[in-house]
Amino acid sequence: MMTVSTIASAPIVKADSPDCVVRAAAMLDEGRLVALPTETVYGLAADAQNGEAVAAIFAAKGRPSFNPLIAHVDGLAMAERLCRFDPLSRELAGAFWPGALTLVLPKRDNAPIHDLVTAGQPTLAVRQPRGIAAQVIAELGRPLAAPSANRSGRITGTDAQAVADDLGGSVALIIDGGAPAIGVESTIVKVEAGVITILRPGGVTAEELANFGAVGRAGGGAAIQAPGMLASHYAPNAAIRLDIDEVREGEALLAFGPDRASGFERAVAVENLSEAGDLRQAAARLFAAMRALDGYGATAIAVEPIPAEGLGEAIRDRLSRAAAPRDGDGIA
Repeated sequence: MMTVSTIASAPIVKADSPDCVVRAAAMLDEGRLVALPTETVYGLAADAQNGEAVAAIFAAKGRPSFNPLIAHVDGLAMAERLCRFDPLSRELAGAFWPGALTLVLPKRDNAPIHDLVTAGQPTLAVRQPRGIAAQVIAELGRPLAAPSANRSGRITGTDAQAVADDLGGSVALIIDGGAPAIGVESTIVKVEAGVITILRPGGVTAEELANFGAVGRAGGGAAIQAPGMLASHYAPNAAIRLDIDEVREGEALLAFGPDRASGFERAVAVENLSEAGDLRQAAARLFAAMRALDGYGATAIAVEPIPAEGLGEAIRDRLSRAAAPRDGDGIA
């Protein structure tokens, strides 16, 4: 029998339960929402062909309808039925799929994807995840629309408990696969005129992408072409103060590396992303550490400097969006 626990009205099942995949696919086929782990973060999944199910994602997250979703596939063949691949995008898929790379591609006219997934745009963001998410997609036989499993604009869930606390009453099932290996969302790219343009930094670094061609970045005023491009996102209740050299009274400290900022002893709580200064470890711990510090009711979370190279670019991107002004942004 499947091991089941219940938190906030959502059943939680272990990813290694024998009938977990079949049960999740059956719920998705019925138009219900399932939260499931990927190698990046937990996703809030719905059948990408079912408009009512996709609309339920927006309702559960409080997500603006102009923000598109990623369609998750079980492989290149499914993706090819949805999108038109250029040679470089196909090469990137071959190198990084399954994995933490999302490609924004022209959507085929007959692609069986609901318009809510694309936010009415002629392109579609697609990714092949690893592990149980891919197994569920293969069992369902259709792509899944799956943004991160958290309320829009809030801290992304990286464990089943966090997902249950945030969205438990809105989902039919939560699959517990433990902590994701990467811990930040996928890198989103779009190939334009032979250049790999990064729309959102993430689990695949710019340095890794540069092995396949020239790499550029979307400008700060770029139109929303993919998930995660809203200015304010990933926000805790506390304010965020970046690149600090001193901790103020009443603040919590998000630390990095072995050396502490001045006044660190004043912090109401401290979470170190990586004592060793390891960016991969820091990425994996980022959202859980932010959640933990937010629970102390601090006036702000002070963040020590984090280098911008490698996965540091994705970490700094998430922290900058968490620190962005929230008044009137329509997502908090």
